[in-house]
Amino acid sequence: MVYADWGDPQRTLAVVKGLVRAPLKEVLATLSVALADLVPHEALVMLTGDCPKSANWGYGDAELTGEVTTAELAMLATHVDVGKPWWGQASLAGAVRPVLAVASAPPGSAGALLAVVVSAEGAPGAEVLALVQQLWDLATGRVVELLPGAVPVDMAAPWIARSERARAVADVTDAHAATLTALLGVLRSRTLPDDAARRTATDVAVAALVELRATDEDAQLPPEESLQDAFGRLTDMLSLLSRHGDVALEYSAPGSPQRLIPSDIARAARTTARGTVLTMLEQGGVERIRVSWDAEDAELRTVIRDDGPGTLAAEALAVHRLTDRVGALGGTLTVDAVPAWGTIVTVRLPLAAPDVPGGDPLGDLHPRELDVLRHLVHGHRNRAIADALHISEHTVKFHVGRILRKLDVRSRGEAAALARAAGFPPGVSLTQ
Repeated sequence: MVYADWGDPQRTLAVVKGLVRAPLKEVLATLSVALADLVPHEALVMLTGDCPKSANWGYGDAELTGEVTTAELAMLATHVDVGKPWWGQASLAGAVRPVLAVASAPPGSAGALLAVVVSAEGAPGAEVLALVQQLWDLATGRVVELLPGAVPVDMAAPWIARSERARAVADVTDAHAATLTALLGVLRSRTLPDDAARRTATDVAVAALVELRATDEDAQLPPEESLQDAFGRLTDMLSLLSRHGDVALEYSAPGSPQRLIPSDIARAARTTARGTVLTMLEQGGVERIRVSWDAEDAELRTVIRDDGPGTLAAEALAVHRLTDRVGALGGTLTVDAVPAWGTIVTVRLPLAAPDVPGGDPLGDLHPRELDVLRHLVHGHRNRAIADALHISEHTVKFHVGRILRKLDVRSRGEAAALARAAGFPPGVSLTQ
């Protein structure tokens, strides 16, 4: 019955028409009606990075949607890759529930996650999952289209990046994830006797409480701290993940230990490193992770590499979250994954604010966006840009969408013309 209905072109076109014309406040309601016979559900909950007023939207059972937290959705997002539906048990509104989750990040969007709290037993088939993903892509595109008219453009913020509250939620979520990972390592250990395992689990919990209570101390750090002190805090933060687990964490200390760096940059580097390590561990099959940290002339560079399956993708929603956190400070995060060889994540954070001339139309672009814009000026297509920058085509589309939005232009050609008029890159004239 379900497939017969969706095989009717008129029905399918009516659903698509409803989604692409839905007012902003009715997008989830329209989607809920479309999904009713595909995936019977109690509620839909959305986590979006495109709305600065509220990251968490819901439709359906009011008691349920009202209790779902942003932290729960952020935790769920770590399991969901863009374009790859996920089915399983997830904690929402304080209880474990069967959930279908899909993620989308169309050009111009910071990314959005949909959690469908299902009311029927049994996982949907592959055909249903693919259809739900397509409907969510349409719905996310509609939200991106309408949001600039709902809020001032200069208020638009990437998901979990420019909002201090959202940053704090992400950091606390990662801290809890690190604690749970450490506890699971203790409980699964084959070398610890029961008494020792209980004592060790207690030690892990106490250490986590100490870190949680020390959060205010980070806020009271001096404006600058030495690389040695900052790196020491990083190794302390990561120590729980390797103390009794099967993964060995190795560290390469900074070469200029007494050099002073801004405390806010050091804090961002620490939390991003922890989030990256947690994301790597989720792949499975990782036995060793090496973390190196050093300050070059104008940037703090973190390199994290594992010996895992090499399946970590730049378009994974968890990676997008880390990229946005780094991008909010003018930095970049790149992923180099080689199947069967492992993954290298490189994070670069500027140690000083860039010098931006007054009225510079390109002043709001981050370094990676400038890299992409340089290729647009030369007329390169997405595949060529992806190959040159060692990123995926999806990530290129993501950056192009943000460039168009920031420059307030409608096409790649207009962006290239604006860049040439501004003298970017040097040596390229307006008529080239």
